[in-house]
Amino acid sequence: MPTESAVIVADNVGIRFTRNRKRRLRVRELFIHGSKRQPLGDEFWAFRNVSFRIAQGEAVGLIGANGQGKSTLLRLIAGVMLPDEGTMTVTEDVAPLIELSSGMVSDLTARDNIFLSAGLHGLPRSEVEERFEEIVQFAELEAVLDTPVRHFSSGMKARLAFAVATRLDAPIILVDEVLAVGDRRFRKKCQERMEEMVSGGRTLFLVSHSESDLKRFCTRGLYLRNGQLVGDGPLDETLAQYAEEVNSG
Repeated sequence: MPTESAVIVADNVGIRFTRNRKRRLRVRELFIHGSKRQPLGDEFWAFRNVSFRIAQGEAVGLIGANGQGKSTLLRLIAGVMLPDEGTMTVTEDVAPLIELSSGMVSDLTARDNIFLSAGLHGLPRSEVEERFEEIVQFAELEAVLDTPVRHFSSGMKARLAFAVATRLDAPIILVDEVLAVGDRRFRKKCQERMEEMVSGGRTLFLVSHSESDLKRFCTRGLYLRNGQLVGDGPLDETLAQYAEEVNSG
């Protein structure tokens, strides 16, 4: 893939976590070092030595079992986490559909949260006003628009956040298990909105345990297993590799 066409480049990236950030200090350590010493527990790598290049307009599915680092990789691309090794280069703006409702302010109304969330992603207020009715209608929350979101169910919050995030102009979309939002009818709306964005030339990274969603939106698959990128190719081939390893093991 030509360098100039890549909008996301991962070069030997790795991220490390600590299982237990605090452990009980031994009496000898307390005596010698005092209570200020905070030894770290066991460390582990969520993944390591991961490299790939994504071209503009590619639709990529992240495949792997739970706990293999898929969501963490999305957070690195979104810039909310930094790698402990290697470099992650993203040349375009990103719309992260990750933990959709986590960025909302519970004491603000749905109306206020629309302006806040879109503004934090760089959308001028005038453009938010132009898209406001469409966001509200898509979320189907007209009746509670001036209600503080602390009174919303988790599903209502996710619908509102999805409606806002998918009206942003970011060329790169990161989606983490959010296509299961709401009932079947609303999920269909979300899927149609995603198809519209992908067909418009957006670059997509999708984490989903739904094979049908992966096949519907993606043409390429990245397979993470045991902290390594073990598969990178056409989606059908990567899904077959994953299925074979699951069934054999």
